[in-house]
Amino acid sequence: MSIDSNTPASPEPAGVDGEIRTSLDGAIDWCGRGLAWLVFLAMAISVTEVISRYVFDSPTSWVHESTVFMIAIIFALGGPIALARDKHIRVRIIYDTVSEATRKKLDVFNSVVTFLFSVAMSYAAFVLFWRASHNPSGAWQLERSGTSWNPPFPALTKGIILMALTIMAVQSILHVIKAIRALHDNKNSGER
Repeated sequence: MSIDSNTPASPEPAGVDGEIRTSLDGAIDWCGRGLAWLVFLAMAISVTEVISRYVFDSPTSWVHESTVFMIAIIFALGGPIALARDKHIRVRIIYDTVSEATRKKLDVFNSVVTFLFSVAMSYAAFVLFWRASHNPSGAWQLERSGTSWNPPFPALTKGIILMALTIMAVQSILHVIKAIRALHDNKNSGER
């Protein structure tokens, strides 16, 4: 008996790790692939800054803050992208050793916990964004970095974090619905 190195030792349980579960997940995955190019843009402007500073003795004031902002966008939207691709943290030692019916129950539990976490974090992010986008009298005024360039990146970053967590809350409620349906379908097929 020969062992093919391309064949996994044990098959992956159906419906885990990498499955795009909803059309929203598909849209987020598609956007995430485009968003990944921000890493190269951040690298390109950083290289341009180094050349400008050390070769032409002409430093810029905007590169560092722009790079940090772009990486913050990627980091914040990594949550919805990981959830869309079903690549979030899962305790595999438990998940892989239980029956398919128990996996479906764990999927429901995991989706509910993710939803509750996302809603709680969305509320916290809303409070942070509100404080960063309004002055003490309640008028719209974006928090700025305080540097010589002084962009509104702190407020915009908090807004993107709020958006990412809100997207995760919507994703996770859709995942709860899908997991409950799968659990229900599993029970109905077991009754037959």
